[in-house]
Amino acid sequence: MFKDLDPLLHSQLRLALMSLLLGVEEADFVFLKEQTGATSGNLSVQIDKLSEAGYIKVKKTFLGKMPRTVCKITAKGVNAFDTYVKNLKTYIK
Repeated sequence: MFKDLDPLLHSQLRLALMSLLLGVEEADFVFLKEQTGATSGNLSVQIDKLSEAGYIKVKKTFLGKMPRTVCKITAKGVNAFDTYVKNLKTYIK
């Protein structure tokens, strides 16, 4: 009847990050922070959790002397998000 929901994606901020990353090729930290309204510290922690799970890839570089963090959703992340949405629909019927 009711399907299990991925606890990693059940967090509002992580779900928002995944939703944003689905719609773009990649997104930098500043964009994600602006779109979600999250604090830098919280955003960083949530990005690390998604990265550790293999749902996103994180690339850290420098733009001049400024650090730049860019995130991109992985195939595993797309699949996890799709499964989450399908399972969530079992609660909405």
